[in-house]
Amino acid sequence: MRLLYATLACLSLMLALIGAILPLLPTVPFLLLATFFSAKSSERLHNWLLTHRAFGPMIQDWQSSGAIRPAAKKAATLSIAAVFLVSLFFGAPVHVLGIQAVVLTAVLTFIWTRPTA
Repeated sequence: MRLLYATLACLSLMLALIGAILPLLPTVPFLLLATFFSAKSSERLHNWLLTHRAFGPMIQDWQSSGAIRPAAKKAATLSIAAVFLVSLFFGAPVHVLGIQAVVLTAVLTFIWTRPTA
């Protein structure tokens, strides 16, 4: 079972790293998954995530109070707006834009209603 959790931790971490570069892929949810899976499989990876200069504070804020830092909220908002604008630019069908608008609004509502770290 440890091997499965370690694999899922590494996969989640890779997706988080890709998400740090690509605006379409979220970073923090994958970091939280990587932290969860690493806690069950690798103490070394788990400690590395918690003490990482860039990732550690976000993870610790979420674990302690479910908080999201203002800069992360702003970055998420800009990324979500960019995704929607790209869809508009490429002429996505109206029903797709409607689904996107509902889902992205729900995501933004969740993000902005979390406590601020």
